[in-house]
Amino acid sequence: MFNRTRCLQITAALASISLLAGCGLLSDDSGDQAKRIVVGTTSAPSTLDPAAAWDGSWELYRNIYQTLLAFPTGSTKPQPDAAQSCDFTDSANESYRCTLRKGLKFSNGEPLDSKAVKHSLDRIMTINSQVGPKGLFASLEKIETPDPLTVVFHLNTPDATFPFVLGSPAASLVPPKEYPANKVRSDGKATGSGPYVLTSYAENSEAVLGRNGSYQGFANRRNDGVTIRYFGKSDAMVAALKSKEIDATYRGLSAPEIRDLQSTASHNAGVQVVENVGAEIRYLVFNPKDPQVAKLPVRQAIAQVVDRGALVTKVYQGTAEPLYSMVPKGVVGHKTPFYDLYGQPDVAKAKKLLTAANIPVPVDLTFWYTTDRYGGSTADEFTELKRQLDESGLFRITLRNKPWKDFQVGYKNGEYPVFGRGWFPDFPDPDNFIAPFVGKDNAVGTPYEPTEILNDLLPKSRREGDRSAGVKEFETAQQIFAQDVRLLPLWQGKLYVGAREDIAGAERALDPQTAMQMWELYRKTSW
Repeated sequence: MFNRTRCLQITAALASISLLAGCGLLSDDSGDQAKRIVVGTTSAPSTLDPAAAWDGSWELYRNIYQTLLAFPTGSTKPQPDAAQSCDFTDSANESYRCTLRKGLKFSNGEPLDSKAVKHSLDRIMTINSQVGPKGLFASLEKIETPDPLTVVFHLNTPDATFPFVLGSPAASLVPPKEYPANKVRSDGKATGSGPYVLTSYAENSEAVLGRNGSYQGFANRRNDGVTIRYFGKSDAMVAALKSKEIDATYRGLSAPEIRDLQSTASHNAGVQVVENVGAEIRYLVFNPKDPQVAKLPVRQAIAQVVDRGALVTKVYQGTAEPLYSMVPKGVVGHKTPFYDLYGQPDVAKAKKLLTAANIPVPVDLTFWYTTDRYGGSTADEFTELKRQLDESGLFRITLRNKPWKDFQVGYKNGEYPVFGRGWFPDFPDPDNFIAPFVGKDNAVGTPYEPTEILNDLLPKSRREGDRSAGVKEFETAQQIFAQDVRLLPLWQGKLYVGAREDIAGAERALDPQTAMQMWELYRKTSW
């Protein structure tokens, strides 16, 4: 039996959209739910310590660490998790108080109290990892702990998005005895208070999760444990799914592989595909340290030449759509400023830009991408970008790549003139598609400090508790992005989970950060 849904459930749960529930794919709660589930992914953690990762490592963190707030399936706003309650205590949104649940413990027996919360967040700022989540806590001034159950966050500026940050894996809580205050934990282990404990871990190979017996939180675990297998190549992951070595796949499927899994042959082999609308985006980053990239007409000419329609048609075959803003469709305030400013691809207009600036052609540039983070289609994507730019006669592109661990160090050190990145939302708010990309210490490692965005638009929007009230500010910020072309949005993707036909819960398993909530998966034994 094969049961596939095209319901397009909005698991990203972004602010302007309400969750569409009731797709009904294998949602019967009957049957044996206690068997272990094996999930495959191409997105292995870069580290087990949440103070040093702002990337796909969050997938694992969501399942083993707890946060004060979280996003249960269907929620568009952060809800209490380790906290019993959290609220702003002032009208300016500058003081935020959380009261913890009583009796919380980490899996090693340490109490999860206010001092542990303070330790967990303070160490992020102290360690200040180049690839860590410190940038998300820019508004945090200090933390007070008046009693064991009370934490007060004092902000240096009004910030209505702060509760969303506390609900992301960036704010994962860790026990002080096992996580040093001034350095990253390096023993290859992880200890949290989340739904699962990490019982064993082999880097780039496997993470074995078992139920956390002391867990208190919102997650309703529907299995006894999960094994996550990390694949270097997506074709090996798909083969493992077909041969029943794994039960489900997520992250890294190429467009041809998705089409294959949706085929009649795969249906007959007992494979299902769950398709969701997502907020995953891909984009290019331009590093002004490079003398050619520093020239605005060069960046504008690239924006004028790139054909997103051809890119998504040739490479992604209907599994993605062109994107003309860093704020994707489905997110409040989404506009299309790159289309409005540059229109359809036009080589003649691009040449005119370069000629007017006395820039000789072809312009030589090196484009970098990672080989093992965003799936098997990444190389094809950059090959197509190179083809388009080379054939214009205006550019001569050299392609280079590295595995993710090395790649992220390189871009943070400013080594790449142009490079490709992907973005999955840290939290469901349009702020998260603007703020991470601006400032001296931003998420892409290339300082970009547009005065109006930093000093006016973001501060004004963050004073609004009603997040839809900042639409005008976000629209203006998108226009500035298009004018500066420090980032070039390329496409917005859908989310796909491939699974054996006896696996249920896949339609509920993706949270607003598009991380897999492993506790939602279970095995049906009756049909």
